[in-house]
Amino acid sequence: MSLCYINGTFLPLEKASLPVSDYIILRGVGVFESICTFHRRPMMLTPHLERLVRSAESASIALPLPVDDIKDLIREGISRMKEDCLVRPYITGGDIFHEGGFPASRLFILFEKVRKPAPEVYDKGVLLLPVDGGRHIPGVKSIDYMFSYSGYGKRHDAYEILYCPDGEITEAAHSTFFLYKGGTLITAPLSRVLKGTTRDIILQLAREKRMKVEERCPLVSEIPEADEAFITGSVKEVVPVVQIGDQVVGTGKPGPVTRMLHHTFLEEIIRWLE
Repeated sequence: MSLCYINGTFLPLEKASLPVSDYIILRGVGVFESICTFHRRPMMLTPHLERLVRSAESASIALPLPVDDIKDLIREGISRMKEDCLVRPYITGGDIFHEGGFPASRLFILFEKVRKPAPEVYDKGVLLLPVDGGRHIPGVKSIDYMFSYSGYGKRHDAYEILYCPDGEITEAAHSTFFLYKGGTLITAPLSRVLKGTTRDIILQLAREKRMKVEERCPLVSEIPEADEAFITGSVKEVVPVVQIGDQVVGTGKPGPVTRMLHHTFLEEIIRWLE
């Protein structure tokens, strides 16, 4: 069962449509969020919607509805689903570009079954493909993922590409990247990457465990010295990274710190449900 809220109503996903004149189709102008539910409660709903608003503002897209109204629609959509779901609200550019902005935006919200990574992803870990580049306007969660998908053609066993502009690791295509080295957890600062909601949780848990944390871009040259690496996201949670390009990370197997943080995340997840 999949639903879509659009034009003031909920309807089956396959019956939803947008006019081809919308700038989300014509020019790729749009922002979105991905929100998972656990026990039918949305995780970090408020931070996700705050980020959606920031993304829309940065892209000069008018907010089509007040945040509280969007929140109410999301809760209603969740109540209509029979199981836990992935909620993806989109704000489009609409049909009008005027005075440097998009004043006639549209909102649609997708409600679909959550599809978690396969168990072997967590048991064996994944390979990331490093590329010399980065996302355009990294602080905005836009719909533009073309570069990330085109990069897969270079190596079909890659789980995601890893942005490494000028030898600095910023983030993965759809995830926050963490490197664990010599007792320190390292991840890129918010001036270089998207403010990931799961990123925030992992950093909070790490500091509560009294782990040393550095918010800086880890270097590609540090990979041989790393003990562990992992990526995080709303759907994937915490996925171990055991290889980056041709370089093996640590022992080549998921490490104890990655497993501990993922276990703690799941054990304490109720703290972030709304």
